[in-house]
Amino acid sequence: MGIATQILGLVASLAFLIMTHELGHFTFAKIFKIRVDQFYMFFNPGFSIVRMKRFDGKMHFSFFSGRPPKEWADHPENTEWGLGWLPLGGYCAINGMVDETTKASDLSEEVHEWEFRAKPAWQRLLVISGGVLVNFLSAIIIYIAICFTWGREYIPLENARFGLEFSQEMLDAGFQNGDKILYIDTTKPQTLGDFTNDILLEDVKTVTVERGGETVVLDIPKTLARKVVGASKQGEPFCNYRFPFVVDSVLPETPAATAGLQKGDSLVCLNDSALFSYFDYKKIFMESQNKEIAIDFYRGDSLYHTTLQLDSMGMMGVGPKQPYQFFGTVQEHYNFFQSIPKGISMGFSTLGDYVKQFKIIFTKEGATQLGSFLTIGSIFPKVWDWYRFWNMTALLGIILAFMNIIPIPGLDGGYLLFILVEMITGKKPSDKFLGIANTIGFALLIALMIYALGLDFRRFFFK
Repeated sequence: MGIATQILGLVASLAFLIMTHELGHFTFAKIFKIRVDQFYMFFNPGFSIVRMKRFDGKMHFSFFSGRPPKEWADHPENTEWGLGWLPLGGYCAINGMVDETTKASDLSEEVHEWEFRAKPAWQRLLVISGGVLVNFLSAIIIYIAICFTWGREYIPLENARFGLEFSQEMLDAGFQNGDKILYIDTTKPQTLGDFTNDILLEDVKTVTVERGGETVVLDIPKTLARKVVGASKQGEPFCNYRFPFVVDSVLPETPAATAGLQKGDSLVCLNDSALFSYFDYKKIFMESQNKEIAIDFYRGDSLYHTTLQLDSMGMMGVGPKQPYQFFGTVQEHYNFFQSIPKGISMGFSTLGDYVKQFKIIFTKEGATQLGSFLTIGSIFPKVWDWYRFWNMTALLGIILAFMNIIPIPGLDGGYLLFILVEMITGKKPSDKFLGIANTIGFALLIALMIYALGLDFRRFFFK
């Protein structure tokens, strides 16, 4: 059920984002009386799951068809609505526009008033930018709804009394496991997310930490962000809360259950080596698949010893106590009117952070972290969670809006660039030129998708 839930979450999120994006184009096209030939959720190469078109006062349907019925062609002024079978996107085929659905050679020599190409540049600019605009506005509306419905819950970084756990790259930069973060330059971070974002996205000069009761100022190398990104594994943070291994639940018929472990047991020793951090135990467990281990643990004030054999995944069958159970959380609630500015702030903050990431993405290390739908899908929870679903959908909406505005032919940004050039120079690019530019742009995008998919296959299937 876990993977199925992730797939469902991904498809549902993409369906929402595609629908809102294409509705943005559709709405502006209709405002300016431009015909929209087709509006499709998902792509339909070869056949469509369903086609719909309204004429003669009623809606007509065609299921699993390779092309629409012939009589539908007698009503070109009405839009054909459809559901494709390939959930990699969708499209809004605007009449008289050279795009992924229409070649320059498909257009007639005579230009009609209802065509996209017949409209003034400012109207075409709004039609093209409609998808990006609606995606961004939808993300903000989602953030507003999240603030109103759930508010905000977080662990204050100052509550992390055991400090943080760091990746090897962070250790090489001078951090030590157990360091408590006090300041980033002169700013006091509120959450772990503030700290990680600043390390990756900002030009941090120093980090002040508390170490063994003393204050230590660390000089941060300029190359730290690139090193951290280049070495990180998909989905694994480069720092986390440091906390002990305390059993929160025991799964039945597992090595832990057989060994008699119970909720509340606190591990203190593994194979005669005293350990504190949960991550220290986790690392040794992953290196001890199908092996017998010896553990010492406290139950109340009594110390116990037992042995057990880990399974093929290096698991013993317990759910550990999580950081929020040690450190507590702060819950912020917002009424409707407070949710509006907070949601808007979250939308622009998310957009700003994503834009800053591009200084890393366009590096050798950043390129290795690209991912396809496999990576995106893995971020969705394996147990359905509406809060996380809408958070992910809002984030993906911001990403989709920004990616589409990049001036690459084939994306909305490419069309916007050509229209802006036309508005400045007074010269409109020919339909043939637009067709060639789009073909090149689509080829580049497909190559990028294949590259990202290849990285994902290596991550998920050839570890």
